[in-house]
Amino acid sequence: MELRQLRYFVAVAEELSFSRAAERLNVSQPPLSMQIKALEEELGATLFNRTRRRVEITHAGVLLLDSARKALGELRRAAEVVALSAKGEAGLIRLGFTGSVPMLDMFPRLMRAFRDRYPEIGIELRHMSTAQQLQALLDEELDIGILRPPYYFQAGPGLVAHRIWRDELAVFLPAGHRLAGADGPLELARLGSETFVSVAPDIGCGMYDHFMTLCSEAGFAPRVVQHARELGSVLGLVAAGIGIAILPECYVRIGISDVASRKLGEPGAASELLLAVKPQTASHRVQRFVDIAREQCGMDLA
Repeated sequence: MELRQLRYFVAVAEELSFSRAAERLNVSQPPLSMQIKALEEELGATLFNRTRRRVEITHAGVLLLDSARKALGELRRAAEVVALSAKGEAGLIRLGFTGSVPMLDMFPRLMRAFRDRYPEIGIELRHMSTAQQLQALLDEELDIGILRPPYYFQAGPGLVAHRIWRDELAVFLPAGHRLAGADGPLELARLGSETFVSVAPDIGCGMYDHFMTLCSEAGFAPRVVQHARELGSVLGLVAAGIGIAILPECYVRIGISDVASRKLGEPGAASELLLAVKPQTASHRVQRFVDIAREQCGMDLA
């Protein structure tokens, strides 16, 4: 069974006329009739009852018509997708992101804008640490990374990073802590005697290095009494009174009870989110995403 035969069959079935179907297909009637006859012989069924006055579709023809339309529709759809892919408007993007990214205003705005503009490009989301994303980008296992590196981070050879968000840092304290009820920013130097909860240093999260650097610049080495594998888990330990923590301000949105927060009044007390790509292997699809991110986030080169 050939696709040409299916096209001819559908045209005759819809027109119920061999002459009108031939005109619609821009072919002469004899080859059209021959192809329909060949299709009937292959299927072993009569698809049309023909008389001099009319053409009627048989029960077997009705059964074939729906499948034929679907097959031709899938063929058209495949051709359209291939054409869009050649223009960078279809296919798949593998997008990595750190745990806090979905909590930020820019993320849903960026995703909606991209899906609205390029509905045929699928996005495979991967929750990964900053270190994991950087390695996956270099290994070409990831197309785009949205990562939270230390604030002294510089993109290495082979990668380009764009700033897309600046997230202020905050101090998270147990609700009954002596510093929890005051207003205004909290200077980091006042926290030198406190016990801290921190994300684990071995998971590749840039927030750990940022936290340690800020404390060092404030003149003390933090006394970390407990580590967690995710930033969100750190807040649970704070609520339990294990210690205090320094996290991006977006974690206020989690709304864990028994946890208070105050802005951190410290130079450099902000965490930047970067969009990183490997330009040597970036596809047209990736560039489309970068362009939308530039529109939505006003990003610049890191």
